[in-house]
Amino acid sequence: MRDWPQRLQKHYRRWQWHRRGRLVSEWPAYLADRKDKTRDDRLARYFGAGTLDPQTPISEVPLVALDIETTGLDPSRDSIVSIGVQPFTLNRIPVAKSRYWVVSPRRALSSRSVIYHRLTHSDLANAPRFDQVIGEVLEQLAGRLVVVHYTRIEREFLNAAARHYLKEPLLFPLIDTMAIEAWQHRRLPWFQRLIGRRPVSLRLHPSRERYNLPPYQAHHALIDALATAELLQAQIARHYDLDTPVGALWE
Repeated sequence: MRDWPQRLQKHYRRWQWHRRGRLVSEWPAYLADRKDKTRDDRLARYFGAGTLDPQTPISEVPLVALDIETTGLDPSRDSIVSIGVQPFTLNRIPVAKSRYWVVSPRRALSSRSVIYHRLTHSDLANAPRFDQVIGEVLEQLAGRLVVVHYTRIEREFLNAAARHYLKEPLLFPLIDTMAIEAWQHRRLPWFQRLIGRRPVSLRLHPSRERYNLPPYQAHHALIDALATAELLQAQIARHYDLDTPVGALWE
């Protein structure tokens, strides 16, 4: 009976999965509704691919890691400058199938954004607009569950760009590896808070270090997509059963 804390934790997580699954079971209906209402053929093809039943085990889910680099953190003022996607499963990451796009921003680059993503004015001089590449991006995402590190960036910037260029919203279910880290590491017991222990960093590369994953160059959309895929594989292996319903993990 020495393993009873682990057993209790496992049963608690299972209860959480089913409780959350009911809250996020609306995604299939939402995507079907968007397919019928969209006026853009690219969006129609993407939404027409649908999504998974919320009770599908995570081990059976085709996944794709997505990362975008932007000129800043405010989707109402800043723009996407690059997009990286990496298809994968929990068992394999076919690096040869990754894709990367550089995108012309709606507004001029700032010196601060260049420092972060290292894309200069000359790099973006002949880059296509978002609406010229979004069809290719959606082809890579269709039929797969998207994985990101920090939902707010990818979801809000993609939605803002779609509303600007396509005049329609672009929303879909996401698994957020940062949210998984927050759930696992930000729940400090009261006595640890009392003695001044600080929560761990939830940024992508400090999160990877906790799973002994190798360091990669930061702020490159394609490399960060690969890093996110590896991180989810490690998180599922350490914290979840392979039969975890996907509806308990997506947002």
